[in-house]
Amino acid sequence: MRGRDPGEEHRASTPLELLFDLTFVAAVSQAAVQLHHALAEGHFGSGLAGYAAVFFAIWWAWMNFTWFASAYDTDDVPYRALTLVQMAGVLVLATGVRAAFDGDFATVVAGYVVMRLALLTQWLRAAAEHPEGRRTALRYAAGIAVVQAGWVARLWSTGAGAPATFVVLVAAELAVPAWAEHRGGATSWHPGHIAERYGLFTIIVLGEVILASLAAVRSAVTGHGLSAAIVLIAAGGLLLVLALWWIYFTGGGAGLTSLRIALVWGYGHYGVFAALAALGAGLETALDAAEHHAHLSERAAALTVAVPVVAVLLLLGVLHRAAGTGAVGHGLLVVAGALVVSALALAAPALGVGPAVLGMGLAVAATLAANLVVFRRRGRGGGPAAARR
Repeated sequence: MRGRDPGEEHRASTPLELLFDLTFVAAVSQAAVQLHHALAEGHFGSGLAGYAAVFFAIWWAWMNFTWFASAYDTDDVPYRALTLVQMAGVLVLATGVRAAFDGDFATVVAGYVVMRLALLTQWLRAAAEHPEGRRTALRYAAGIAVVQAGWVARLWSTGAGAPATFVVLVAAELAVPAWAEHRGGATSWHPGHIAERYGLFTIIVLGEVILASLAAVRSAVTGHGLSAAIVLIAAGGLLLVLALWWIYFTGGGAGLTSLRIALVWGYGHYGVFAALAALGAGLETALDAAEHHAHLSERAAALTVAVPVVAVLLLLGVLHRAAGTGAVGHGLLVVAGALVVSALALAAPALGVGPAVLGMGLAVAATLAANLVVFRRRGRGGGPAAARR
């Protein structure tokens, strides 16, 4: 297990990495389903807290494997076997998502620890077989081991101390890569490979949004027949997915030229992925409200769609500044689009949920178009060729 060449040409995601991603789809889907149920019942605080906690476990395990694989993917039998162990761990985690939303994190922690211990073993193998990267690999292994012990110990933490210990352990998780890479030396991750991996996971999450929305539309039509509100929400949701996809995949590509930029870009995707998955839950909630099945107001239902959209727009604006990710020709255009989306959600009682969601889709599409115009005027174009440049 030697460090791979970060300048390797034609580096692409492997079939094993794609299979690995699909197991995470199951966990993302379960988290989005439980968020939808919480939002539809009006349990915003507890629902969002549970969703944020569960999604962190999903995202962090996926991200750590992705960066390790970019540097040390040998694709031999031991590597594949340990990757399969991680996949088993995420499926265990997925089975515990529902209980986690009720405050019982035992199964989620069990699955999470399985994934993390498998990765710890990978790091120990790298330390044994790659002398040049041994110091960094041992730091990763030590950091993972200590934090996992903390997660297990937290299962016995109750009352007011539980949220505080969660925040402390999340901070510790986030600190491990910075500590290991800065003090031990950078691993040989491949910038283009990392950008592709994140892009593929974005597509998978957007596909989950489409599937969730389709299931909600089918359920609504089966129960009460096709209505104008259902058509408008479905059209608006599709516009949102296509526009956000276009925004993400148009631009200058990911310029991961330093550890600082890589950390900002990599960590910032927690919000992007979580918000995109939450968009599916929001669209389902909006459909429930339109059919009078949800215990919340039209404004609240529209906000369950608007908030994730605003979060994605603003986060992509920040990531674009950091690493050239997304079609963000000018930051003010993104802010303006986010404000229009927010205003439409607040006006939902007057407009209706369906027109509000359709308006959001049109607003994000207009934001995309305006940014593409700026790209073109700057001579940067807006298509795949520009992304390759």
